[in-house]
Amino acid sequence: MNDVLVTVSNLTKSFKKKPALNDISISIPKGNIVGLAGPDGAGKTTFIRLLAGLLLPTNGSITIEGNDSVKDAEIIHQMIGYMPQKFGLYEDLTVRQNLVLYSDLQGVVSQEREQVFEKLLSFTGLAPFTDRLAKNLSGGMKQKLGLACTLIRKPTLLLLDEPSVGVDPISRRELWKMIQELLKEGITVLWSTDYLDEAEKCPFTILLNEGNLLYQGPSKDLTSRVEGRTFKIQNIHGNRREVLAKALSQPNVIDGIIQGNAVRIVTKEKSDSMDLSALNAGAEAKMEATTPRFEDAFIDILGGGPGGRSLLAEKTPQAPKHNEAIIETENLTKKFGSFTAAGDVSFKINSGEIFGFTGPNGAGKSTTFKMLCGLLKPTSGKAVVNGVDLMKAPSEARSHIGYMAQKFSLYGDLSVRQNLSFFSGAYNLQGDQREEAIEQIIEIFNFKDYLSTASAKLPLGFKQRLALSCAVMHHPEILFLDEPTSGVDPITRREFWNHINGLVEKGVTVMVTTHFMDEAEYCDRIGLIYQSKLITIGSPDELKQMAKTEQMSSPTLEDAFIHLIEQYDEKNKAQ
Repeated sequence: MNDVLVTVSNLTKSFKKKPALNDISISIPKGNIVGLAGPDGAGKTTFIRLLAGLLLPTNGSITIEGNDSVKDAEIIHQMIGYMPQKFGLYEDLTVRQNLVLYSDLQGVVSQEREQVFEKLLSFTGLAPFTDRLAKNLSGGMKQKLGLACTLIRKPTLLLLDEPSVGVDPISRRELWKMIQELLKEGITVLWSTDYLDEAEKCPFTILLNEGNLLYQGPSKDLTSRVEGRTFKIQNIHGNRREVLAKALSQPNVIDGIIQGNAVRIVTKEKSDSMDLSALNAGAEAKMEATTPRFEDAFIDILGGGPGGRSLLAEKTPQAPKHNEAIIETENLTKKFGSFTAAGDVSFKINSGEIFGFTGPNGAGKSTTFKMLCGLLKPTSGKAVVNGVDLMKAPSEARSHIGYMAQKFSLYGDLSVRQNLSFFSGAYNLQGDQREEAIEQIIEIFNFKDYLSTASAKLPLGFKQRLALSCAVMHHPEILFLDEPTSGVDPITRREFWNHINGLVEKGVTVMVTTHFMDEAEYCDRIGLIYQSKLITIGSPDELKQMAKTEQMSSPTLEDAFIHLIEQYDEKNKAQ
């Protein structure tokens, strides 16, 4: 077949007798973007490394344009461009120095090199930043530089292992447009992703789970399996989180998420009949059919989501209710020299609320977060957490807070039990209370088989559970979550939000930063921060309403994010 670039036949790869890939056969078509999806531990990265010739198959074969990945490894290496999850940029080198290094490694020299650099810097928009150190680039710019280094020698097949993890919606769209431009040059792209809206855009998708091939073919064909089984519960006058939890307990519901003021569900069978009164959704609630998404089909083919129960929430005591705002900032500012990382940020968060913080990479989200956690001292302004002024008593304020950092601030060389022991002590749990809290967490999150495993070696989903465990062991009234589900699959993300929704129902107040707009839909209100300024606050539906135009009558939250930032830029350009 002339239209097939890669042929994978009966491929198995085992590590210590356990198959990471189990007898899979795949045909990858030429000249398109091919999505590679699957939960954590599905075998996606192993598959990509086998394609790149970095691993040898245990059984089976891979051929790329007739070249065998084992016998013709040198030819394969010349054909492949590979951008791994943690791309090997040299942080203390500039943009140009990184390009020079990778061109040396790939044998691109002299006049050809300068032509390649000029083209790649223009293509990625990095031309104005050639003298900037890689460590000072935003997440999106780092990804663009990584892509440029990968493209110094034009590949036949470009392998991208989760290239958009940790980057904001604007950078994601820019990256996607750049990849589509590469198709015009005849490059085939394999794009591994946990963002299933990206997989949905790919004409062809491969779906793996636990090393097995579940699906290969057109993305739209997989989506069609849930036709007539996707609905939205609208006009909810009760508690959205309660409605979702009760909907997920219904026997005909296999998945559900919150979307603004609505709850989206996927049913086992084509039936639009449900007793909405049992969900406590209010007298005016109604169930309407909605267009199926690739993510619905993904969850369906995996056998459904994790339900709606949270054992963590069930074992968490009720937090006290506060009539006043539990978190309040007034002109909160942080400067590093002449650079303002967060400027005059003012907002209030009510007790028992989920408040989202979103914005482009480098906008000031994490800086504001760290000030509220007492990890950074503000340059000026005021921050009060649970009635305690952070400037005057940061230690006391921290005692009310649980903090889950962006990079899961676990100690990689410590075991699961050692991490739990360390963090329980850091949060001032002592004696029997400490031991009881540790044992309860082990039971809730099923850590029994991992207690002696170093946290650095845990699967990503278990790392996330451990990071959350360490943040909530002391039953904080306030929980700060800094990009808590970055890089995890949709099943793990749903499980995580079951816990968060359950904790909020127990009166815990949550502040969360995120680049993932489906996650932002769970928030009661969202603050959009841009260029160190908080430019707007509103509910997910209010932000979508702000972005409505004649051309865009039904914007997504991602559309709203991009529209509001572009609108802010236009307004400030005119001034």
